[in-house]
Amino acid sequence: MRRSLPPTSDTSAFTRPSGDLRAAIRSLGPYIWPSDSLETRVRVVLAMLLLIGAKVANVYVPIFYKHAVDALTPASAGGTAGPGAAVAIPLGLIVAYGLARVTSLVFAELRDAVFATVAQRTIRRVALSVFRHLHALSLRFHLERQTGGLTRSLERGTRAIESLLRYTLFSIVPTLVEIALVCAILWKLFSVWFALATFVTVMGYILYTFFVSEWRIKFRRLMNDTDSKANTKAIDSLLNYETVKYFGNEEHEARRYDGALQSYEQAAVRSQQSLSLLNVGQSAIISLGLAVVMGMAARGIVDGSMSLGDFVLVNTYLLQLYQPLNFFGVVYREIKQSLIDIESMVTLLAVDREVADDPGARPLAVDGAELRFEGVEFGYDARRPILKDVSFTVPAGKTVAIVGPSGAGKSTISRLLFRFYDVNGGRVLIDGQDIRDVTQSSLRASIGIVPQDTVLFNDTVFYNIAYGRPGASPAEVERAARLAHIHDFIMALPDGYQTTVGERGLKLSGGEKQRVAIARTILKDPAILLFDEATSALDTHTEREIQANLREVSRGRTTLVIAHRLSTVIDADEILVLEAGRVIERGHHADLLAARGAYAALWTRQQEASQASTGGPAPLPGVLAPT
Repeated sequence: MRRSLPPTSDTSAFTRPSGDLRAAIRSLGPYIWPSDSLETRVRVVLAMLLLIGAKVANVYVPIFYKHAVDALTPASAGGTAGPGAAVAIPLGLIVAYGLARVTSLVFAELRDAVFATVAQRTIRRVALSVFRHLHALSLRFHLERQTGGLTRSLERGTRAIESLLRYTLFSIVPTLVEIALVCAILWKLFSVWFALATFVTVMGYILYTFFVSEWRIKFRRLMNDTDSKANTKAIDSLLNYETVKYFGNEEHEARRYDGALQSYEQAAVRSQQSLSLLNVGQSAIISLGLAVVMGMAARGIVDGSMSLGDFVLVNTYLLQLYQPLNFFGVVYREIKQSLIDIESMVTLLAVDREVADDPGARPLAVDGAELRFEGVEFGYDARRPILKDVSFTVPAGKTVAIVGPSGAGKSTISRLLFRFYDVNGGRVLIDGQDIRDVTQSSLRASIGIVPQDTVLFNDTVFYNIAYGRPGASPAEVERAARLAHIHDFIMALPDGYQTTVGERGLKLSGGEKQRVAIARTILKDPAILLFDEATSALDTHTEREIQANLREVSRGRTTLVIAHRLSTVIDADEILVLEAGRVIERGHHADLLAARGAYAALWTRQQEASQASTGGPAPLPGVLAPT
């Protein structure tokens, strides 16, 4: 029994946040404080020092303001100003007041500037981890995923990281520090009642914000879900633009999209209404607390225990404190939303890779590239086996073809060879090495494929050919294009190799895309070639031309051909007939025809269909029709 596979190494630092702020910060911790980057850690420390400096300067602003007011207040009104002193002393205090405000602002801006690199680098590294993990997931995941919803999760998740860092480190923490400082100063300068009134107001505000925001979370989640569904429907419809047009279903698609938008509209309205309730309650709490504290200060002035400057000090502290506190509601909502978005993205990291390299996996050592399937058993679902005890060998430098009816399991063999899935039983060997014991990167570097449906990137012809070996020189790309017999066609295009091919290569015909795929495979220069129904979607004339190209490319290489049209594999060194997941016949073309079994019956049916389409007589069984 093979050992279980480890989790992805580049995502092991993550734990699923599940709405927990501390868990989210822990997940991001290795990226904010990386062990391999002294520069990043220095920036974090410097940003924290600047944050403290900004808050200390901010706390001194009301104190300088108080002394300036007292200096300007006549002694009879409780002030300290005397003749000749009213100009010199307030001037110095006013300058100090202005410097304190400027210092607070400068430190805050420097803090943001210093930490910006940390935040953006964290976003980049997390996004790269998720991107790599998505490419490491099995084909099963990508066949079941919805592209629109997936890209939305990635987009919102990376944006949420920046919001979480900014609001948590530079809003919540500084505000809490400032609240503690203000309460301590009010207690020391006046009485415990001022500190207690301020503290109760602040805690009431925070608790109200917390409970109402928690209640609102369900509306935000619903908005996210409906937004993703609407986006998925839109992208899916646009990707299938031609199919929509073929069936005249534009209005049907519009109704589906509008239905999703209506759900989003309803969720957005509920969210806005609950936001209004939150804002009203927050304003009421702040106003009540401000009125109580200012009333206490006014009574102190009346009974002579406080000066006018003290009244201004209390008022300034409260306004200065409530300004970020008033923003606390927005901050809390943004943090909660960020946690939801990060949770959605990090959930992707929790998806099991299914196919992963063993800890001791080594690179594939190719020596001739003999390919062997030994008693392979496989099923996408355990309840429905696809391949049953499949065994065959492709000798080094030889060509073996696999044919059979649709659903026989032919394409499954190609997916197992590339290790998109692991076999349930048996082994797949290359030069005697089980492909589960070698690294996936070295395995796939040794195999080149020309698939039935060649999907190209929405980039230039040059880029799509060079994709076979990124970094190849223009001369090498041109040589591959010449060998694939597509160079002349490319040069006839207005922009030559810089011509863009459109989404999924839609600007090129089927034959042109196949030649690009052949050129790409030639440039890769693999030890093993796999042709998976490479010409089944082409017309007869184009098919014959592409087949000639494929024979030229595969000469001297280990080649596995998966085909539906038997006329394309008559030159193979061996032909396997696959039916219901089992190899029921094998041999050369002529021998299989002579055996008059399943292969001969399939050959006859295909030739009759071909002759019927051209109006000629059907060949007799066992007679090789021209190809």
